[in-house]
Amino acid sequence: MSGITDPESGLVFYEISHVWGHGAPAQPGYDDVRIFRPSTHAKNGVMAQRIRTVMHTGTHLNAPVHLIQRATGVGQIPLDTCFGPGVVVSIPKGRWEYVTAADLAAAKPAIEAGDIVVIVTGWHAKYSDSIEYFGRSPGLSREAAEWLVKKGVKLVAVDTPQVDHPLATSMGRQRNGPLMKRIPGEYEAATGRSVKTDFPEWNPAHRTLLAAGIPTVENTGGDVAELTGCRAVFHAVPWNWHEGDACPIRFVAMLDPAGSYRIEPGHAA
Repeated sequence: MSGITDPESGLVFYEISHVWGHGAPAQPGYDDVRIFRPSTHAKNGVMAQRIRTVMHTGTHLNAPVHLIQRATGVGQIPLDTCFGPGVVVSIPKGRWEYVTAADLAAAKPAIEAGDIVVIVTGWHAKYSDSIEYFGRSPGLSREAAEWLVKKGVKLVAVDTPQVDHPLATSMGRQRNGPLMKRIPGEYEAATGRSVKTDFPEWNPAHRTLLAAGIPTVENTGGDVAELTGCRAVFHAVPWNWHEGDACPIRFVAMLDPAGSYRIEPGHAA
């Protein structure tokens, strides 16, 4: 494994987010991340940057208000929702496949109540500005999302660009779609099935999770493949922005191989 070990505590830290910045892959229909330098070292002896971005770029956390009116914003999510123990489960999926409730029930280690759940389909390796990544990825079925809600997990992360199947989003013939015009026809030609019949609902899995107050993380990446099949502690705390629908995050996993680390009690010296 390629994690970074802290010499004092023995904790091993893993980066499980993609690099963010200028040129980060953007959902079709969204503007690119734009970064300007109004002040530079050569000009003023100090660098300052100005950023224009949609918050749903790179590895990002979605708050319930993203899809649920009057729900919680990113800065209102309790801190302990975004920090704590959980599991990285390997559920390999191919083009346009679903992560199902049966997949989650069979995952090892077992998903437990209160977990942060990181679902690895293998599509983090395809992360790029490509038709394949955004238009042909797998997604969670509504039943899978309902299973996670019933289990009582507290956060769900995926290594895909959206929680749902892309054809259940605006990538297909849903609200404001299709943003990827070739994908519905390509799906029908490849499967012989109707997009309208197979995907009658818009974002059913994502809305199910957010309606239950479960934040989501999309575009998980980095070294996440090295953690599949492991239990770990995760840190995915978003900005303190109460009205925010989403924001890019640094997503980190922590392991304690020696099992001896303890949090400082905070007592005054």
